[in-house]
Order: sequence, then structure tokens, then C-alpha cells
Amino acid sequence: MNELIPTSQNENGDITLSGRELHEFLEVKTAYKDWFPRMVEYGFQENIDFILVAQKRATNNPRNPFTEFTDHQIKLDMAKEIAMIQRSVRGKEARQYFLQVEKMWNSPEMIIKRAMDFQQKKILQLETQIHEEKPYTDFGKVVAISDGAISVGAFAKLIYEKHGINIGRNKLMQWLRDKGYLIKQGREKNNPKQNYIEQGLFKVSPTIISRTEGDVQSNTTLVTGKGQIKLMELLKGEFIR
Repeated sequence: MNELIPTSQNENGDITLSGRELHEFLEVKTAYKDWFPRMVEYGFQENIDFILVAQKRATNNPRNPFTEFTDHQIKLDMAKEIAMIQRSVRGKEARQYFLQVEKMWNSPEMIIKRAMDFQQKKILQLETQIHEEKPYTDFGKVVAISDGAISVGAFAKLIYEKHGINIGRNKLMQWLRDKGYLIKQGREKNNPKQNYIEQGLFKVSPTIISRTEGDVQSNTTLVTGKGQIKLMELLKGEFIR
């Protein structure tokens, strides 16, 4: 079958085609920007029967270097109805072509092919997911989503037990300061910076210490599950050769 008008498949498995390419094939005299809204008035709905496709295209005008090019991706049923509305030789030819496309699309061979394509797509999605989750496999994905925040000293012990990185609490604190995760000096020294708290890498645990001159608040920096995952990968990359 000759492809009179190129067709494609959307994410839902529907056959679609370009409104502009249909307009061109039908040899409609009315400009596309005026013609397509008239076709929509026959009862078609955006995001159900068609979607808007807008692109920016370069021009030769320095004052207006880009212009917006509007097209529509329409479903096959809408294209068939539009072809009938035209009441022309080209319209009849287009409708017959669309019927052949639909017949071929619903043939047993194409149904099997679509099922295989869908299965392949799911396999690729699974492979992508496995790749994205690789950092979790060495340490346990559950840690990253838990609220099991631990102290820097406990984290130093953990990375030694897991990967033999003997850095110790004090050196780890220094490493975190040097890398910009913790505040280097002042009253808030060793507290995590606000942006890393907002990213979910650290928490601060306040403790009230009673003294003769009055109560004083002391903060303890804790590494969250998400932070443990990220920092462990960085430490492995730096200390394990």
C-alpha cells in the first residue's frame, strides 16, 4: 500500500497524522490557520481527537528571527471524517486510504507486532529503571527512603564496615566541610548547609544542655538515608582505587 499521507502511533497506541499534511493532500484552497478551526467546529475536541503541535522556526528577518509554526496531530477517526466533509476526489481518495490503514492496523500480524513492540518498550523501561537505581543496589534502596538518620560518627563506622574506608569521624567531618556540605566556622560550625538539608541529605537534631548560666541548645548533624547513599558513592569514588 502506497503511503499517501504519513501516519504514526502515539503513546496510547492510536494512529495519528499531521493536520497540515492532510490539508496539503486534500489541496484545500483555504489557509490552514483558517481551515483547521472550521474542521474542529464539526464536533472534534482538543486533547481527545487532536493535539496542538507548536514549533519555532527561523526566519530571515533580524527583527523577528523566529516565527511560531502551528500544526495538529489528529487521530485517524478524525481524519476520516474530515476527508468525507471535503466532498472532493482528493477527500474520497484520502478516506479510502485511511480505511486501508485501519484495516492493516487491525490485522492479526499488526496486533502481534504491537504486542511485541509494547513488550520491548517495557523491557527498555525496566533496564532504564535498573540503571537509575544502581547506586541503591550496593547499600539497600530501603535506606534511601527511610527516616533512619545517623550521626556522622555512626556513618564513618558504617562505611568502614561496608567498604573498608577507614576515615573516622573527625576526618569525615573535615571532608564534609572541605566539600562544602558543612559550615566551616562560626557558631554554626559543623552544621549542614541549608540547601543540603532541603535536598534531604542531612538533618539537625537539637539538644538542650542545662548549665548553671542557663540552658544552651546544641545541634547534632545527622546523615539521612538519602544522604548516606549519595555520600557513600562519593567516598567510594575518592577513597577506593
